[in-house]
Amino acid sequence: MTLLPEELSRIIDLRRMLHRSPELAGNETASSGRLLDFISEHRPEGVLTGLGGHGLAAVFAGKEPGPTVAFRAETDAVPIAETNRFAHCSRTAGVSHTCGHDGHAVIVAGLAPVLARRPLRRGRAVLLFQPSEETGEGARRVIEDGTFSRIKPDWIFALHNLPGHPRGQVLVRPGVFACASTGLVIRLTGTTSHAAHPEQARCPALPMAEIIKGLTALPERFDFFTLVTVVHARLGDVAFGTTPGRAEVMATLRAAGDEQMQALLAEAQRLAEEHAALGRLELSISFRDPFTALVNDPAAVDLIHSAAHETGRAVKKMSEPFRWSDDFGCFTAVAKGAMFGLGAGLSHHPLHSSTYDFPDDLIPMGVAMFDRILRRLSGQIEF
Repeated sequence: MTLLPEELSRIIDLRRMLHRSPELAGNETASSGRLLDFISEHRPEGVLTGLGGHGLAAVFAGKEPGPTVAFRAETDAVPIAETNRFAHCSRTAGVSHTCGHDGHAVIVAGLAPVLARRPLRRGRAVLLFQPSEETGEGARRVIEDGTFSRIKPDWIFALHNLPGHPRGQVLVRPGVFACASTGLVIRLTGTTSHAAHPEQARCPALPMAEIIKGLTALPERFDFFTLVTVVHARLGDVAFGTTPGRAEVMATLRAAGDEQMQALLAEAQRLAEEHAALGRLELSISFRDPFTALVNDPAAVDLIHSAAHETGRAVKKMSEPFRWSDDFGCFTAVAKGAMFGLGAGLSHHPLHSSTYDFPDDLIPMGVAMFDRILRRLSGQIEF
C-alpha cells in the first residue's frame, strides 16, 4: 500500500474539510491555505504560492538530476447547492464540491507524505494545485505566471473521477481525451413599441426563435462530433403592454478538436448574423469560458497504462473523447502529459448533481497511480 493507514485517515479528513468549505473560481484562498498547511508538514524543498491567482506548487527533489514530473489538481468548486445531509456537506450556500475537485486535490496532496518517507533519487516532483478550472482560466494563468518557469515540467499528469464507470477502472485515450468548448453569447437589439402595435417595433422574438432552432441543428452539418446546448434565453422584460426590443441567447458549443471548434463557431456566428439581418436587428456576439481540446501525449498514456497494470487497476481505452472539457489541455500543450479517468462507480451520483460526493476509496488508488508513474520516470520503480 502506497499510503499508510494513518496517512490515508488524515487525507480523508482533509478532503472532507475542503468539501465543507467550497470556494468558487478565483476565490480559493482558504482551500489553498489548507493544502499548504498539510504539505508543509512533509518538508518540500520549495513552495510557490499565488500562482495564477490562488495556485500552489510544492517541489520535492531528488539528489540526482532528472526529469521534472508534475501532478496537477483543481481546487475550485461549482455554483451548485448541495442537498446531501452528511456531516461534511457544504456549509457555503449555493456552492459545492460536486465535481470532485476536493478529491483530486487530496490525491495530489497525498503524494507529499509518500515522498517524505521515500524521497526521490532523481529529478523533481511538483504537486500543482490550480485555481479556476471551471471557468477555463486557471491553467492559462498559471502558465503565464512568471514564476511558472521555476517549476516548468518535462511531464505532467492529472486524473478526473468518472461516475458511470466501474469503481477504480482507469480510462485512457491517446490524442484528444476531452472536447474543446466555448460559451457563446448572442445579443439582439431592435426597437420597442406598444404591445397593441407590434408592427411598429423591430422585435427580436422570431429571429431569436430561429437562432435557437438553428443552433441546436448545427451538429447535423458536420461529419465530426459537435454538440450545441442552449443554456439560457431571454426576451424583453415582463411587461404585457410592450413589444420587446431586445433578446439574448446563450449556448455552449463543443467539438472534438480545436479546428473543429473553430468551424462550429464560424457557423454559429454566420447563423446569428443571417437572422439578425433579416430582422433588421443590431447584433453583438461574445464568448465565455473557452476551453481548448485536452490532447494526451501517447507516451504519457503508455505510462498511465503501465501504472494501472502494475497497481492492479483495470484499463479501458476510450474510442471517443469525453464530451466535457478541462483546461488541463493548456498544460499538455507545453509539456508531455496526459489525463486519465478513474471510475467512481457504475451507479455513483453524476458529476455536478446536487447529491454528488467524491468516493474516498478512490484516494489511495489515485495516489498509487501517480506514485508509480513518478517512480518509473525517475528510474526508481521498486516499491
